[in-house]
Amino acid sequence: MAAHTKEQFDLFMTQLWETNAPLSFYCDFPKIKKNVRDIEISLTTLNYLIGKEDLRGAVEALWERDPRVFDVMDILIATRNKDNKKYVDIDDQIYPIHGLFRSVDGIMKFLAETGLANVLQSKDIKNLVDYVFGVETGLDTNARKNRSGDIMEKLVARIFTKAGLSYREQVSSHEFPTISVVLGADQKVFDFVVQTPIKTYLIEVNFYSGGGSKLNEVARSYTDVAPKVNGVQGFEFVWVTDGVGWNSARNKLEEAFAAIPSIYNLTTINEFISKIK
Repeated sequence: MAAHTKEQFDLFMTQLWETNAPLSFYCDFPKIKKNVRDIEISLTTLNYLIGKEDLRGAVEALWERDPRVFDVMDILIATRNKDNKKYVDIDDQIYPIHGLFRSVDGIMKFLAETGLANVLQSKDIKNLVDYVFGVETGLDTNARKNRSGDIMEKLVARIFTKAGLSYREQVSSHEFPTISVVLGADQKVFDFVVQTPIKTYLIEVNFYSGGGSKLNEVARSYTDVAPKVNGVQGFEFVWVTDGVGWNSARNKLEEAFAAIPSIYNLTTINEFISKIK
């Protein structure tokens, strides 16, 4: 017998939130400021290049004073040394971008072929520190997927706290020997654990505002984990998930919905709280 009916699933899908993001989600300005501050001295030195008609002469002057200032130049094209970005040269060979910063000729090649030479000489950039602050703000959008999960956890924690529910966060399955045994290779760190005199609830939460293959993988994983946990006396697996991204993985979520008794979204999570209270 299915854990839920088709009608219940259809209702669940109509309740999905478009976003769970507060305004603080969009940019992590403390991190952005730190990233800029870490290279601010080098960027301030490189400001010397702005507006120079003899750009090579200016590069040579800085090189003679301190060649290390050029190590940060990859951020000017929105990459970082740690990203190990590469490019294909005219000889059809692949080279690391950062290797260009080991000589004046390499730096000039970087400036010319990226278009930065014209930007600097034309004074399209007035201050590299301010410019890189904008670049870092743009790069920070890549971290939004990770922040979305963190925001969902904080949101659920706030709901639990407001309801007066006692819970623990980030609890390893190893804390429960019987669960560890049945999970085998599927050992997990559960987002929340709620323990009552009758049952221990092992809870996973996530939010997907966009689609992707990960949604299918998550649904498949939890469909496998839930019966293992629920088969151990005194334990129950709970999945709180939301986000319109599930529309792109509707079929896989429906399979999970039919197999997992305790699936909730942000609209129905109070049903779970009422049940255990």
